[in-house]
Order: sequence, then structure tokens, then C-alpha cells
Amino acid sequence: MPARRDTRFSVWSPEAEQLWLCLFDVEDRETRLPMLRDADGWWHIGAAGVGVGQLYGVRADGPYDPDRGLWFDPDKLLLDPYATAIDRPFRYDPALAAPRGEGGDTAPLMPKGVVTAALPDLPHQPPRFAAGGLIYELSVRAFTMLHPDVPEALRGTVAALGHPAIVAHLKALHVSAVELMPVNAWIDERHLPLLGLSNAWGYNPVSYFALDPRIAPGGIGELREAVAALHAAGIGVILDMVYNHDGESDRQGPTLSLRGLDARGYFRYAPDGSLINDTGTGNSIACNAPPARGLILDSLRWFVRNAGVDGFRFDLAPALGRMEQGFDPAAPLLQEMRADPLLADRILIAEPWDVGPGGYQLGNFGEGWLEWNDRYRDDVRRFWRGDSGMLGHLATRLGGSSDLFGHVATRSVNFIAAHDGFPLADLAAFEHRHNEANGEDNRDGHGDNLSWNNGVEGPSDDPEVVAARRSDAKALLSTLFVSRGAIMLTAGDEFGRTQQGNNNAYAQDNEIGWLDWEGRDRELEQHARDLAALRAACPELRDVAMLTDADVEWLDEEGRPLTVEQWEDPERRTLALRYRASGLVIGINGASGPCRFRLAQGNFVVPPRSVHVLTD
Repeated sequence: MPARRDTRFSVWSPEAEQLWLCLFDVEDRETRLPMLRDADGWWHIGAAGVGVGQLYGVRADGPYDPDRGLWFDPDKLLLDPYATAIDRPFRYDPALAAPRGEGGDTAPLMPKGVVTAALPDLPHQPPRFAAGGLIYELSVRAFTMLHPDVPEALRGTVAALGHPAIVAHLKALHVSAVELMPVNAWIDERHLPLLGLSNAWGYNPVSYFALDPRIAPGGIGELREAVAALHAAGIGVILDMVYNHDGESDRQGPTLSLRGLDARGYFRYAPDGSLINDTGTGNSIACNAPPARGLILDSLRWFVRNAGVDGFRFDLAPALGRMEQGFDPAAPLLQEMRADPLLADRILIAEPWDVGPGGYQLGNFGEGWLEWNDRYRDDVRRFWRGDSGMLGHLATRLGGSSDLFGHVATRSVNFIAAHDGFPLADLAAFEHRHNEANGEDNRDGHGDNLSWNNGVEGPSDDPEVVAARRSDAKALLSTLFVSRGAIMLTAGDEFGRTQQGNNNAYAQDNEIGWLDWEGRDRELEQHARDLAALRAACPELRDVAMLTDADVEWLDEEGRPLTVEQWEDPERRTLALRYRASGLVIGINGASGPCRFRLAQGNFVVPPRSVHVLTD
């Protein structure tokens, strides 16, 4: 046992009348110690004899007036926003959301913070990610729960990411960096327990420091070891961070941490006193107010110093730059992130939209940022679905999306499918969503998926349908791997993962959401590996400079430059792209019949609805 020592606790709550540090022993008995407030709104206490392993929480008293954003309730045990570990996962209970005086003491329901030993700071090293690399998005739990080579005790955890079988799979795909869907401690949305479901994705955080014990029982040390194992294989690690809201939701939501300490400082409120909901989740963090800005920056630094992560992807990222007048790429938080010594060189990826006013900001985050490019996703899907007039749009996306990111270099993260929506294989098997398992009468999720079903909705044993769907999946993957800019592949899309038509599987912590390693499509997987090897061997495919006429020729079937009339032909679905310097040729045939190209390198036939790459 480590020696007990004094530990100092500090909590921000400028409008509280009293705070208590609450210490819990192994039998969950509580000792309350009053804290003292300083002139700046911080409450402090030095707890004698308290050391590593101590369980604790905070209680706050003061005015209770939710209409004015005041939620003080000493019956609510609160998680310290800076707690770096918790003793168990969050579980929703209606008592957590009860009005003051009605719900009773919530301490038995709440995870406790755990005092942890400080880890030595890791040396600051450049990110392990090259421009134009492959980002591999994965849910830690779903990715490894059914992997036959991962020991059962490790399945579903961060530790599994360092297993040799996982590392070998990533290296075979030439993955530049894995992007981990949220690993911070989260809570279920309140309607899910009533449906017998749970949040499987983690986009409902309570803590911005503590990891969720379900997927990281070893805490920050477990993440640190997994990052080190991936780094040893040359693979970077990007964390998906959710700073736009927290799991306390709307007025009817639970009081767990920020709401009970300083709701008016941490959340955005409308003039009428109601919570602003630019996220669609019930609340919006005031990311550019000093309390939240400091919390976010400290959280980012924590993961760089203690786990050595290479970067961050930000969920609903306009929240990070939203000011009273709207989104501002020069907002204080964004400026401080770029200027911070620990953060300035990290990979920063924006999901550049939310549901608030002016929430669509694709292309507007500026230098130093990569951005998820949904225009790429939609245009590629439309082309392979067979929509008219898509040839020019496809060429723009292949070349780096100069219409969105300027004409020098692209900041695009190209993707065709992500965690949210249909998996790649389901795009060619389901024209409509099938979310009945979510318990919302198939009303949730996007209604327009730009998908198709090859004549049969859902699973099919017809060999022709199966072959057509595999061919479409290959074409989609091929398009992604020959595109300029960073590319993103969601785990399992390389081998035909399916969610059985569910395009909103956030609550499916089961076989719908878990990757089926035993039943994967080996032919499709080999196709993806071949594409990855091709991209790794061809620097022109990894270049992030915008394609120009000085770099490439856009050719028709006879090897002649496409004319204006051909570009504008709404029914034209074939083209060849030839790199002038290397002679690399990419032939694309979106038509229903084969296409013979006659080029200087020779003649070749591209089968219907497929992509062919010819190297010297």
C-alpha cells in the first residue's frame, strides 16, 4: 500500500454558498469536510491522511432556481470535474434528476472520484501521422468484443488495442492513426434503460478526464500502454472528444457534476433562462466562457502529457468556436489550442457541423485543422448510386475538394461511411433505414442515406445480388483510397461489416454493433489491403496538394481530354485520370456495362461499376 499523505482538493463553484469534500471508505460510509472559498470562486481543502485510492465526491449548497440556471442541491453527490478516475460506470436512475428535496441522497447511485498517483509526463514527440494518411475510426468495445484471437479478459477494452493480432490487422491496412470513439466516462440517455438498451458509443460524457471503467478498467495507465504499443508499430492515436455537451442533458436531466457546481458558467443559456440546445442533446457547453475553456484545455493537455496521444477529433466542433454572434474561427478557445505548447502540433480534426444556427462550417476552420468532409461522402455515394450529373462532382472530390478548401492544399478528411449512419456494405444492401431495434418505431436516424439495395432490401442469398453488392463495396473503397487528402475508414468496413440496416446503432451494444470477425468477407478485406498497399507505394495518392491540370489529365475512353460537353453530360459515368509525372492511371466506370479505355499505356477494360488502377 502506498503511504497516505495529504491531498489538496480544489473545485470551481463561484455562486455556491457552501461546498463539502465527501470522502468514502470501503463500506461507502461518508465523511463530509467543509471547503473554503477564495476570492476567485475556487473552493479548497487540504485533507490530511488522504492519498492514492481514496474515493470522493463533492456536495454544493446554494440557491435552487432552475429557471435561472441555479441547481444547488446538497443531496446530489457531484463528480469533481477534474477527477482523473472513477470507481465504476455511470448508471442512469430517475433519482439523479429529481428536484431538490424529492430524490433523496444520490451518493449510493453515483460513481466516486478516485485519487490517483501522478504519472511522469511523457516526452513530447511529433504526432505519428503523415499528411494524406489513413485514419481508422473504431469503437473500442465493438471492435474487439468478438475477436477470436484477443483473450476474453481483454475483449472490449483499450488494452486489447495493443494485442499483436489487432496491431497486425492495422498494419496490413497501412493505418496511419486509429481514431478512438469516446473513451471518457459517459452515462446512458434517460430513455435507454426503459428500452433495455445502453449507450454503446460514448457520445454522452460526464467526465472530460476520467476514462469509462467499462472500456478502460486500468484508467489512464491502460490507455498509456495501448498508445505505446501502437506507437511502437508506427501507428498514431487520435481521441474523439465530446466538448459540445455533457450527459446532464436538458431541464429534466440528471445533476451529476457541472450542472450542480456552476451551470451558468459551464452551459449556454438563452435570455429567457432556458438551456440553449445547439447539439440536439439537451444542453450546450459554453466552450468560450472561461470556466469551460479552462476545463477543455486542461483536459486536452492531460491526455497529451499522460497518454502521449497524437491528436483529437472534435464532435460537433462548431461548438468550440461559437460566440454570441455565431461561429468564429478566431474564437478564444481555438486560438489558445493553436498557441498552446502541448497542443499546437497535435492533429486536430473537426466534425464541422452541429444543429445550431449557422452550424454548418465545413471548410471554415482554417489552417492547422483537418475537417470531416460530408460533401465528399455524399457526392461519392450519389455517383455510385447512379445519380445523374455527378461526374464533375466526383472529380472535384477525388482532387481534394478545391471548392471547399482553397486551391493549394486540401484539409479534407475523406470518408464514405462513419460510425453514424450505414456501414459501407449496407449502402448497397439497404435503401431504407431499419432501426426497429432502437425502440423508437424506426423514427430515429437519417431518413435519406443516399443508399441502394441492388434489387433486394436487406440480406440476400442470391449469388448475383451478393456479387453486385461486393462489387459496389469494392468500388466505394477504391474511390476512397485513390482520393487526395486524408482518408478515414471505419473499423470493419474493409471486410463488409453490417448493422442489419440500422443507421443509428448508438444504443446497440450487441451483435448489431459488434464486428463479426469470424464472418468477415475475406475477399473484400484483401481488396482493401491491396488498395492500402497501393496507396502506400504511390506518393501521388498521399499528396495533399490540390490536383491541377499541371498534375493530371482527365481522359475519355479514347485517351482524349474530356471536353466541356462531356463533363456536362448528365449521363456520362466514365473517366480516366492519368498522373503526368508517374503515368499512374485510374479508370472509373460507373456504368452498367464494361468500358474499354485506349490510352498511351495500353488498352484495358474496367468492369461495370468498378475502379481500375494501372501502374507502370
